[in-house]
Amino acid sequence: MTPTGTGKAESKAARPAESRLGLVRRARRINRELALTYPDARAELDFTTPLELLVATVLSAQTTDVRVNATTPELFARYPDAAAYAAANPEELEEILRPLGFYRAKSKAVIGLGRALVDRFGGEVPPKLADLVTLPGVGRKTANVVLGNAFGIPGITVDTHFGRLARRFGWTTSEDPVKVEQEVGELVEKREWTMLSHRLIWHGRRVCFARRPACGACSVAQWCPAYGIGETDPERALAMVRSNPVRPA
Repeated sequence: MTPTGTGKAESKAARPAESRLGLVRRARRINRELALTYPDARAELDFTTPLELLVATVLSAQTTDVRVNATTPELFARYPDAAAYAAANPEELEEILRPLGFYRAKSKAVIGLGRALVDRFGGEVPPKLADLVTLPGVGRKTANVVLGNAFGIPGITVDTHFGRLARRFGWTTSEDPVKVEQEVGELVEKREWTMLSHRLIWHGRRVCFARRPACGACSVAQWCPAYGIGETDPERALAMVRSNPVRPA
C-alpha cells in the first residue's frame, strides 16, 4: 500500500536535481495540500485581543498550549490591560502562573512586558515587527504569531515543528530560525505565510513527528524527499496520527 493520495514515493537517491522553479512549485503544492488536510488550522492559543495573544505566546514557552489555555481565563480576567500587568503583585501573579512551570520567570516577564507597553507604546501592542521585538521576552517567532493572528499581517512562525518540516521538505537546510523564515518566505506567497505556519505546525504535531513520523498516513508524502524516515505502513501510520485525521484519498 502507498501513502494517502500518492503514488509510489521515490527514494531520495532516485530524485533528480530540483530546479529553483521546481522547488517553488513543490512548496506551493505542499501548502495547498496541507490546506485541504487541515481546513481548520489556526493558532491553538485562546485569545480575544492582541495583548492576550502576546501574553499567551510568551507564557507558552516550555509548556503546552493546552496548559496555557487552562490558565489564561483567570489571568486575563484579573489583568485586562497592560497597566494591570505593569502594576501586578508578583506573588499573586506567580500563583496564577504556577501550573505553567517556571512561574517566577514568567511572572517577571509578563510584568516587564506590561511596563514596556505602558512606558513606550501607550499600553497598546504595536503592530510592527521592529517594535514588537524590542519588548522583553519577545523574539521574531512571538512577534510573527501576534502580527499574523491578531493584526492580519503575514508572518512566518518558525517554531521547532516548522523548522523540522521545512528541512524535511527540502525548503531549507538551515537550523537558524531567521534564515529558515527568509528562505521559506521566498518560496510561498506572502499572503500565505501565516496560514502556512499553522499548517506546518499542525502537521508536525499530528503526523510528522520528530522521532518517528507517520509517513504512511501523510497527505504530502508524494512531494516529500524525506518520505520513508518513519512508519510507511498505512495502517500502522494512521494509528500514530494524533487528533486530526489526514484528508481521505
